[in-house]
Amino acid sequence: MGSPAGEALRNYLRRGRPARPGYVPIASTWPPVAPALSSSERLVISLPVPPSINHQYATVNGRRVLSAVGRRYKAFVAQQILVLLARLPQREALLRSLHAHYLALSIHFHFRSPLRRDVDSGLKITQDALCEALGINDNRVVEIHLHKVLGVKHPYIEVSLCPSATHQASILPRTKRTAPSRG
Repeated sequence: MGSPAGEALRNYLRRGRPARPGYVPIASTWPPVAPALSSSERLVISLPVPPSINHQYATVNGRRVLSAVGRRYKAFVAQQILVLLARLPQREALLRSLHAHYLALSIHFHFRSPLRRDVDSGLKITQDALCEALGINDNRVVEIHLHKVLGVKHPYIEVSLCPSATHQASILPRTKRTAPSRG
């Protein structure tokens, strides 16, 4: 029996690959050797590099829609988030914290070569997949940090989501204030 992450990868790959020859959306050695650790204040997860922007969308009846490759990537991210949360003892505190504050998103793209990909092409699908899996509206992300790390054998991304340090206010609904009574 394999790990839940390994099973998720096998299911992802069984559904079929895109028609482009040689394109493999996830490295065969997934997950990376050292998985990142999350805490009650920060969600950290290693994920495969998202499909390029050219493979994320398709035109159907004149409308741009998420492609099958993009939908599979988002489903895979959702599975990985569920596996991570299931293993995390502080999951309730983490989810409360993420749902109560404005958020900072940091993504480290680990590539073989500096010319391989742009870091911004993977931002939106990763942000959408992560926030959707957590049940968070992605408009609450007020800080974004993108980094490119070079020289790895198997490309991947490391994603971190935490409350924003520059926007300390909670977004929980405020209680109604009543007008002072006259008299």
